[in-house]
Amino acid sequence: MEFYLTALILGLCLSAMALGIFISMKIFNIPDITTDGSYTLGAVITTVLLTVHWSAIAIIPVVLLSGAIAGMLTGIIHTRLKIEALLAGILVMTALYSINLTILGRSNVPLLNVSNVFSSLHFLTNEVYNNLIISLIFITVITLIVGYVLRTDFGIAMRATGNSASMTRALGINSNKMKIIGLAIANSLTALSGYLVAQFQNFTDINMGIGIVITGLGSVLIGEALIKWWDITSIMGSLVIVLCGSILFQLVLAFTLSIGVDPNLLKLVTASFVLLIVIIPRLKRND
Repeated sequence: MEFYLTALILGLCLSAMALGIFISMKIFNIPDITTDGSYTLGAVITTVLLTVHWSAIAIIPVVLLSGAIAGMLTGIIHTRLKIEALLAGILVMTALYSINLTILGRSNVPLLNVSNVFSSLHFLTNEVYNNLIISLIFITVITLIVGYVLRTDFGIAMRATGNSASMTRALGINSNKMKIIGLAIANSLTALSGYLVAQFQNFTDINMGIGIVITGLGSVLIGEALIKWWDITSIMGSLVIVLCGSILFQLVLAFTLSIGVDPNLLKLVTASFVLLIVIIPRLKRND
């Protein structure tokens, strides 16, 4: 039971990244590979500041700002330099690997004896359940804030830009600016996931972000399937379902490990699971 609770907590920690990918891919239709680098960036900055005794709460604005800068760089390269979004994300992600390694100083840094957000807040005596409550609080606050922003006039303009950039330009909305801001928000949320995961697993590794975009994409695809199944139209409802997709994705991986699958094959299982999610709706349409 504790094994699945741990997977549930990890799913909650990764939910912020799922929300970020939802914004970049489902609102702006931009395949943003910056995720791999900004996720690690959030974890790296968290680790470095925790080891010099910063408060875990005080680190949050720094993490959000760093992720936003990474997203803005991708957006500027894409919109101002007219480079494809996929290539722009790859360029920034590649640059971030060196930046992250320089900031961290070495490939792996443990946080076993460092006070963090999970060890400093105490709601229950049981560590696992306490971590679960803290994760729920964080993700609830994040979801409410993102949902509120997307329902404001500014958020509606962002969503309209994703639907039809030419239409929004005709209405006097700067679509390039909206894309840059949207990618900044998406990557700040991704960095926040790195912030939570680094503290939950008590270490940061320079390679922890490699392939993490697949996990986020799988979460969003599960959420999208559930949104269509339940015919959800509200933006807040969609965000909540994306969170559920993140949790379900981690529970599926936990189940895979529990039945004896070699952990070395976990990335293969992840890629296969995402592929399965993508092709099932297409097979149904072909029928």
